[in-house]
Amino acid sequence: MSKFFIEADYENSIIELFQNDLGYEYVYGPDIERDFYCPLYEDVLLESLYRLNRGLPDDAIQEALYKLKTFENGELVQKNAIFMDYLQNGIPVRFFVGGKEHSTIVYLVDYKNFENNSFIVANQWTFIENSNKRPDIILFLNGLPVVLIELKSPSREETDASEAYRQLRNYMQEIPSMFIYNAICVMSDQLTSKAGTITSGEDRFMEWKTKDGNYENTQYAQFDTFFEGMFQKERLLDIIKNFICFSNEGINTFKILAGYHQYFAVRKAIESTKHAIITDGKGGVFWHTQGSGKSLSMVFYAHLLQEALDSPTIVVLTDRNDLDDQLYSQFAKCKDFLRQEPLQAESRENLKTLLAGRKANGIIFTTMQKFEESNEPLSERHNIIVMADEAHRGQYGLAEKIKITKNEDGDEVAKRVIGTARIIRNTLPNATYIGFTGTPISAKDRSTREVFGDYIDIYDMTQAVEDGATRPVYYESRVIKLNLDETTLKLIDAEYDLMALNADEEVIEKSKRELGQLEAVLGNDNTINSLVCDIIDHYENNRENLLTGKAMIVAYSRPIAMKIYKRILELRPTWTEKVGVVMTSSNNDPEEWKQIIGNKHHKNELAKKFKDNSSAMKIAIVVDMWLTGFDVPSLATMYVYKPMSGHNLMQAIARVNRVFRDKEGGLVVDYVGIATALKKAMNDYTARDKKNYGDTDVAKVAFPKFQEKLSVCRDKFHGFDYSKFQTGTDLERSKTISGAVNFIMGREKVDEKDSFVKEALMLHQALSLCSSLVDENSRFEAAFFETVRVLVLRLTNTGVGKKISLPEMNARINELLKQSIKSDGVINLFSDIKEEFSLFDPKFLQEVANMKEKNLAVELLKKLIAEQVSVYRRTNVVKSEKFSEIMQRSLNAYLNGMLTNEEVIEEMLKLAKQIVADQKEGDKLGLTADELAFYDALTKPQAIKDFYENEELIAITKELADTLRKNKTIDWQKRESARAKMRMLIKKLLKKHKYPPEGMDDAVQTVMIQCELWTDNYNFEEDRKIYSYINHTEETLPLVAEDRGKYS
Repeated sequence: MSKFFIEADYENSIIELFQNDLGYEYVYGPDIERDFYCPLYEDVLLESLYRLNRGLPDDAIQEALYKLKTFENGELVQKNAIFMDYLQNGIPVRFFVGGKEHSTIVYLVDYKNFENNSFIVANQWTFIENSNKRPDIILFLNGLPVVLIELKSPSREETDASEAYRQLRNYMQEIPSMFIYNAICVMSDQLTSKAGTITSGEDRFMEWKTKDGNYENTQYAQFDTFFEGMFQKERLLDIIKNFICFSNEGINTFKILAGYHQYFAVRKAIESTKHAIITDGKGGVFWHTQGSGKSLSMVFYAHLLQEALDSPTIVVLTDRNDLDDQLYSQFAKCKDFLRQEPLQAESRENLKTLLAGRKANGIIFTTMQKFEESNEPLSERHNIIVMADEAHRGQYGLAEKIKITKNEDGDEVAKRVIGTARIIRNTLPNATYIGFTGTPISAKDRSTREVFGDYIDIYDMTQAVEDGATRPVYYESRVIKLNLDETTLKLIDAEYDLMALNADEEVIEKSKRELGQLEAVLGNDNTINSLVCDIIDHYENNRENLLTGKAMIVAYSRPIAMKIYKRILELRPTWTEKVGVVMTSSNNDPEEWKQIIGNKHHKNELAKKFKDNSSAMKIAIVVDMWLTGFDVPSLATMYVYKPMSGHNLMQAIARVNRVFRDKEGGLVVDYVGIATALKKAMNDYTARDKKNYGDTDVAKVAFPKFQEKLSVCRDKFHGFDYSKFQTGTDLERSKTISGAVNFIMGREKVDEKDSFVKEALMLHQALSLCSSLVDENSRFEAAFFETVRVLVLRLTNTGVGKKISLPEMNARINELLKQSIKSDGVINLFSDIKEEFSLFDPKFLQEVANMKEKNLAVELLKKLIAEQVSVYRRTNVVKSEKFSEIMQRSLNAYLNGMLTNEEVIEEMLKLAKQIVADQKEGDKLGLTADELAFYDALTKPQAIKDFYENEELIAITKELADTLRKNKTIDWQKRESARAKMRMLIKKLLKKHKYPPEGMDDAVQTVMIQCELWTDNYNFEEDRKIYSYINHTEETLPLVAEDRGKYS
């Protein structure tokens, strides 16, 4: 990317794309006469309202316009929700005709005929509210600013899409009214383009990676894919109408924009359902990996069905009450978008009444248990759609089996047992069925396909992780820590075999006797003690300070869950608020259990606390509850003490794959040997998932990677002794870090430094996943490399405004030390200086010289003096060469080991003093800064002063500067003839003064270079004689700090 391709060019290319490829009309803001205090494009809005609502009287249109402009005081989100309702459904208005009141709806958009709408792309559109702002690009739909696009230069390293996100948040403060009318916010720096809403955190802005719903080649989607994928006219209208909704969660309201995977999958599901209604009633299976927003996809699907199929009745089927509650609550939060209140059936009779009491509409939630065997159907209507959540559990049998049992008299009787799927089909014979699942249907599970048909859309783990919709999940085995004997392991294996069978009851009975032994072994006090000690140790050393420190322990059974809870509190009595048990209760529970488990209200309170990132509750002990459909995005650790397999296992581990800030991934810590089951479950995933997730065992993946990167980092520090980092005091540790930073900064080639930064980052990432497998010394060593990496990165990141300030550096080192190795070592590089300081302040120079960390002192001085030399490079050719040379000479000597730290610091200090002295020289001679530059050029050859008196040289200098000022033309850089004329003038002037003496012809060359340099930096500002050279010593130079705040 050429550095000349700046933000304005990128902006133009986007506008061109909207005009030429998408058919939008282009408007340049400053050309439009309008009210700068109104965010609407009023002329177009008014014209559109009349066009879209032909036949309505003026009063109705004016009333709609009034409502559009007048919102009651309240939060921005509330106002935006009202506007989105207007945008999606029209504005209800009342008006009088002939004294009689009428009511109607004024529509803002024609969703049926997209060509009947106005689509405008505008830039430089000024809007004034709390301040005067001009967003990069706005898309107007019928005069409403529904999309705001913030761009960042693709070629400037120091800006990126994150910068655009911060800018959007800033606009929401400065020009909030613009966002009342916003549907979608976009941020793009060409490399990354993402869309979100006014409530989206940066991690919730998502890319749109396909134009047509094909998931192939989505890894490195181009920016035009994003804009063409989302903003084709018809597509944009569809997204606005059907794929943006509000979820009201208590006091918070979130505005949700569907991801591209949700949009295309829901569209496919609608088509598949339409086809199923007129054929076999099998709508298909919608498989989107857990964590990628399946519940919301179901909301979008239910919303679209109402229009696509003329208001069918929707029955949402789950297989457990807690799942029913969770899914129901998501639908209830979006009831405004669904335009109806979902209902929960309390019993089979109630379900029958609810279905019979309507001919259409309705979203009814029910569980499978309400579909008991019955000869009569609940409803024979055709316009019923059954949405089954997690459509692949064992209950979906279609076959009828004969089961032989004994009756009360001891005689064997044969009883007919009908599979749940058959019962559901018999109960709603004419309905259409669609299955939603977060885990794939097992290869053996034919019945699910028989009920629902084939896959409609697959959004697998790999794709979700690639898109950033979920995070990868890693696995760590700690079975060995429990010293389980062979017998126990065999019992666990038996449990797995049993689960694999979806077994018959007699097999289950037999196994219960055997597994009673497993309960006894896993619940043995010694085993529980080992387990709890290891979990606490692993948690405190590796996971407690990660993100919000939330973790889940999955216990084998309810009694074992209680034992784990009690043992944790015995070992950590202060953790009463930190740990909670969440499980079902039974009437036979001991009294003390009841207080701990509590009632439904207590469980809801616990759920709220666990979801609240700032609450004290960090560890949840569960058995079955919370393992499906329960989302806590910051949860990053799961300790598994329960054999699980198949989709139950996949569901459980998906609790830790949610996106949250900079979460690296989720970690599953295994105490019962789930590895084989995990592999088996993975086999049901698509080929890509098998390949990518075939091995997520940290012992096999992250740990070897950690060891490899650790040895690479050690090699990078060959020759540098950092042993004091592990063995020394905090002060020695600080010195070691500072020395190490400069060892990497100064002694190697640039690419060596970059390579260290890259390797150390990989080391850090590997460690964050496998820290429990790493011994303490290696952890310490990795913490050392990470500290050095961060500081090297900060010192070398010279992008504008990114230089590191010393307090920041001190704070950073302290933070890293605390985080990585639990040390409170405090480092202060500049102990005494509290005020801001100048590079050439003798007190400051002395302070640097006295720095304990000599390597860092060299680095700082090198950086500061280099900065000063670069100032000279623009203005004074002689000084610049001289100082560069001195600096390079001392640094080379230093790098070759000929100078010690102290000596090179001395050289640097001399150089700094020389720069100061040279700048004062001009004052003595009565020369300005630019005249001094000419004087230096004239007197560069030492012998010159033997030929001329100093007054003579000063006279030549002044005349030279004067001539240049008078004859400089504005086209100097462009026209060779202008440069040639300038050279002639200079030569003529020098000749007049008999300069240079014989045999010193190259002296003219130096003078010429200086003149050209001066002329190139001369500033024509309204013909006043202003020079762009600024004498930097007239004001104090801040150090490598970002601003001139006080240092503490």
